[in-house]
Amino acid sequence: MGRGRQKAKQTKVARKLKYFSPETDYAALERELIAARQKQNADYDEYDIPPATDEDDWRDYH
Repeated sequence: MGRGRQKAKQTKVARKLKYFSPETDYAALERELIAARQKQNADYDEYDIPPATDEDDWRDYH
């Protein structure tokens, strides 16, 4: 395949990707994030380490 045809094909693929916008399943995203958080908390429970929270004061560590 010549360079011109190759570049044209790459441009076509790039344009297709640029304007492609799939439907976002926010419910599935929420389930995935909740599952990841629960796994992270379970890992902390295994070692009796409390998970970090937003309320933790970062100044305690400096």
